[in-house]
Amino acid sequence: MPLSSTGDIFGLPPWQPGMRVGLLGGSFDPPHEGHRQVSLVGLRALRLDQVWWMVSPQNPLKTNTPSQELAGRIRAARKVASHPRIRVTGIEAALGTTYTAETLRKLLPRLPGVELVWMMGADNLAGFHRWRDWPAIAASVPIAVFNRPGSALRALAGPMATALAKRRIPESNAAMLASTQPPAWVFLSTPYIPISSTELRQARQS
Repeated sequence: MPLSSTGDIFGLPPWQPGMRVGLLGGSFDPPHEGHRQVSLVGLRALRLDQVWWMVSPQNPLKTNTPSQELAGRIRAARKVASHPRIRVTGIEAALGTTYTAETLRKLLPRLPGVELVWMMGADNLAGFHRWRDWPAIAASVPIAVFNRPGSALRALAGPMATALAKRRIPESNAAMLASTQPPAWVFLSTPYIPISSTELRQARQS
């Protein structure tokens, strides 16, 4: 059963056992078309039923406070997503978690029978070894990495990619990722998204 919460935006989207769901976390400050394109590619290439955008109260690797409060970012994300299979949630606020490893520890038991995939950009893969308890994340869910300008070579030579080199599956087998026992990951060469929330936020502020 979905997690009950103080409001719809802080609960889990509807789900049922047997679903394949991609998790795309971040501050979404602001959400943009790149998030949507990554999600659409994920739905197709990874054979997912849904992608959930998990809008975080605060990114622990960013010292700046989000420019917009959580509910506002969730509403903006829903406008950008604009797709019946892309769902937006503030579940981390309901779970009381900040770090991805904590979120997954609390979330996975609430989704029995659901096959999850963690989705992230190549720029995040490059710094993945700095995430709190990153080996536990990799051991919890398969990971799909999406190409980003100027990040691919650095990411694929980084500590996480090196440590789990033998657990990488070919891009041609990406549709099998959700059903693969973690640790497992795939690098998807498309989409090649040239924009980021940071750049958009800086442009808006200036």
